[in-house]
Amino acid sequence: LARDRFGEKPLYYCWHQGTFLFASELKALRAVDGFRPSVERGALGELLRFGFVSGERTIYQDVWKLPPGTLASVDASRSPGRLNLTRFWDPVGGALGTKVSAAPRGEVAVDELAELLSGVVSSRMVSDVPLGAFLSGGIDSSTVVALMQQASANPVRTFTIGFSEAGYDESGFARDVARHLGTDHTELLLSPADAMDIIPRLARTYCEPFADSSQIPTFLVSQLARQHVTVALSGDGGDELFGGYDRYRVYQRLMAARRRLPRALRTAAGRAVLSVPGHRWNAIAQGRLGHLAPAGVRNRTGERAHKLGRLLAGDGADIYRDLMSGNVFADRLVIDVPSNGADVGPYVVDARLAGRSPLDKAMLLDTLTYLPDDLLVKVDRASMANSLEVRVPLLDPEVFRFAWGLHPGDKVRDGHGKWVLRQLLKRHLPADLVDRPKMGFGVPIGTWLRGPLSTWAGELLDPTLMREQGYLQPEQVQALWRSHLDRTGDHTYELWPILMFQAWLQEWM
Repeated sequence: LARDRFGEKPLYYCWHQGTFLFASELKALRAVDGFRPSVERGALGELLRFGFVSGERTIYQDVWKLPPGTLASVDASRSPGRLNLTRFWDPVGGALGTKVSAAPRGEVAVDELAELLSGVVSSRMVSDVPLGAFLSGGIDSSTVVALMQQASANPVRTFTIGFSEAGYDESGFARDVARHLGTDHTELLLSPADAMDIIPRLARTYCEPFADSSQIPTFLVSQLARQHVTVALSGDGGDELFGGYDRYRVYQRLMAARRRLPRALRTAAGRAVLSVPGHRWNAIAQGRLGHLAPAGVRNRTGERAHKLGRLLAGDGADIYRDLMSGNVFADRLVIDVPSNGADVGPYVVDARLAGRSPLDKAMLLDTLTYLPDDLLVKVDRASMANSLEVRVPLLDPEVFRFAWGLHPGDKVRDGHGKWVLRQLLKRHLPADLVDRPKMGFGVPIGTWLRGPLSTWAGELLDPTLMREQGYLQPEQVQALWRSHLDRTGDHTYELWPILMFQAWLQEWM
């Protein structure tokens, strides 16, 4: 068996009654007679904390995922037996083994990236069926589309999803990019009713529970694109390779603060932040930020402040892991969770990263975990459910090597990531379409849960149902649900994984 370098496609395997089974989807294994696996409660705790199950483990006991970049062999005469695994691609070794430029190269680096990416994108456009691209209006997808249009004699088909809630909608940016590049652009404005239509299908689409709420627009943009094309290019991978996420700067500042501040002062500051209730922090943000920040940022200030307080007051172990946690107390929600459940899971720092910069650590941890177990899962399942092939040119191994050979100053300048990509894009778009705040693919799930999704969610979170199932602590889940409904807290990131697990249970178990 073998799996691609970055984990764009899945591969599951297990032993069942003396037979070795493998498949690209868990539901294929469930089609085998007598295959009735149990839920792995440690993996469930991980799902509730991060929104996905990472690495080799799956939601099922004794069912495994082949890691990305891995070859595996098995002697089928030995039952049961673990596979002999061989890594043919190692992102950490590849990144750290790349010679890094001694100084920023500026426009020279931009020239080299332009030549490299132009060739890579052109190679991904080879197709005997209609082809297009996802276009969010962000740096990565806009760069891919710009190079596609440069290589095409005809307008490229582009597709985007927008939201009726203005604080989450960036379809206008995508529209402006498409207009400037001259693409044949199609957009769909997503309403709560559209979300309700698709949410019951998510558990069947993601046959392992998965809780990145942007799975909803990803499914819908795949559905939209498939009405016109059979292959689409996406911009996934740019943040992990070129330092794009805002959280990278947060992590760098946090680590710098931890180094400068004495432990007693850090602990006191963290406890002071935690002493202010979350709804009070939200009220402060509403007053100070007004409409300058998206609603999803303003309404989650309390949660972010408390996370910062915990990170300052904590002992420093697994800082990035805690930063990426949607719910650091998720294990408390799972009945009979293994005591060592927290010791297995994502963002465990590789020993080879010791002494590396916070930026390098964060990008590589995301490449090992968030990229294959969240972003690529989201796109693969949503696209394949709509019979759409998605290609990811930024994850070409030559682009990976180029990115890790850049001086950090060609990635991050003046507090902004993806400098070299931004400069490349400015050769195709005006600066005002390039230099704007990053929004991400956020979804107003928290608002919808208090409104059009409340009945659906309330039925899945029924205490009697949860007691019968025997996986989750009904009282603690209900406390989160009541707090969210009465607006004393925003528990979107805690509740969505629970709801996706409950919906998955109803569909598959």
